[in-house]
Amino acid sequence: MVEPVVIPRSDHAISRRDIDPDALKVLYRLHEHHYAAYLVGGSVRDLLLNRRPKDFDVGTSAHPHQIKKLFRNCWIIGRRFRLAHVKFGTKAIEVATFRRHVDTLEVTPEAEAATVTARDTVGPGEPLPPEEMEEARRPRRRAEDHLIARDNTYGTPEEDAFRRDFTVNALFYDIGTFSIIDYTGGLHDLEARVIRCIGEPEVRFLEDPVRMLRAVVLAARLEFTIDEPVVEAIAQLKHEIARSAAPRLLEEYYKILRSGHAAVAFKQLARTGLLKEITPELADAPAAFWRAVSAIDRYRARFGSAPDALTNTVLAGTLLNPLGLIGPPQRFHADGTERRIELGLLPIARRDVERLQQMFSIIPKLMDVQAPMRSQRGLLHRSSLPEALTWLEIHTDRPDVVEHWRELMAQRADPAPADAPPSPSSVNRRRRRRRRVPRGFQ
Repeated sequence: MVEPVVIPRSDHAISRRDIDPDALKVLYRLHEHHYAAYLVGGSVRDLLLNRRPKDFDVGTSAHPHQIKKLFRNCWIIGRRFRLAHVKFGTKAIEVATFRRHVDTLEVTPEAEAATVTARDTVGPGEPLPPEEMEEARRPRRRAEDHLIARDNTYGTPEEDAFRRDFTVNALFYDIGTFSIIDYTGGLHDLEARVIRCIGEPEVRFLEDPVRMLRAVVLAARLEFTIDEPVVEAIAQLKHEIARSAAPRLLEEYYKILRSGHAAVAFKQLARTGLLKEITPELADAPAAFWRAVSAIDRYRARFGSAPDALTNTVLAGTLLNPLGLIGPPQRFHADGTERRIELGLLPIARRDVERLQQMFSIIPKLMDVQAPMRSQRGLLHRSSLPEALTWLEIHTDRPDVVEHWRELMAQRADPAPADAPPSPSSVNRRRRRRRRVPRGFQ
């Protein structure tokens, strides 16, 4: 058992005033019912760095069904690991039970059965010989054997800390004592401004290759250096990123674009070789791509957190448009198949491709602010208009066009005052005469 470093309230700068009020409600209720309740992960790290956390996640000793009993506004989600989402309007506070690190070399009855049925030399239902079963239990060398498929084993706070990826993400804030708890040396690394793996980097990256990408992006976002063993492990294992689920990788790219540090993050990914492994088209990207991500960063810097206007459609366009992968609206190929766009390992969702095409189709019309007002008002009904205006605001130098359309949208949204005089068109409109029906047909 590791003795944690505990920093009392008098010796650290985290204040409850800086914690989301709804997250505090969750922490307090768990604590009142005698469960351990910690603020965990990146939120503690960001608060110690005087940054505004994007999310406030909670770790607890309560199991998901116990959490649900405490909160009527709670939903249990997840397959690989059961999580509780406590909803406050459109916001959700994620509450996770402490869990332990799963040894990928442990042989479960399910894994043993899978091993038996996978052997070509054994007939259906026929068990392996004892010596071959012993060989199956030995540590395997294939990368797939390290990949975590299930992570449903509950544990202690200490076990939960060592299960996490990087030391700076394994800090806890205890609502019961208002102290910071550090099992992994995260406070030291936070002060040294270094990203260091918990455990052997090679093993942790084989368990989840996306951790390589997160290490690089986290260092870029926080302006930290990366521990040398982590750099060496990435250089050795960067090709393993292809084993990750493509939707996860795409979501990580969207997070990068929303972070406000996209340009430096993508440049770091290029230096480590991960950019070429995931999206080879961007490894030698044209200057237009770097201008696009820099424009996204400038736009993001205007907001305290990522605005809702940065939709997946706008972000996908930022990746695809500089490469010429989005053309005129086209729903089908010549052979009749649906159009599909992929960027390296990343499959862009069809709905986002369609909305991009709609968005690009109306942008030339938006630029013509001298068009007849009837034509302009017709564009106000287009569902892609908000995203098109966001695109113009980010990627063009025409604030006058954006302001013009924002004003038209505001006028359309504001109803006329109740005491306003009737419009001339309604006063001068002639009353339509009622058609007479012949008497014989009444």
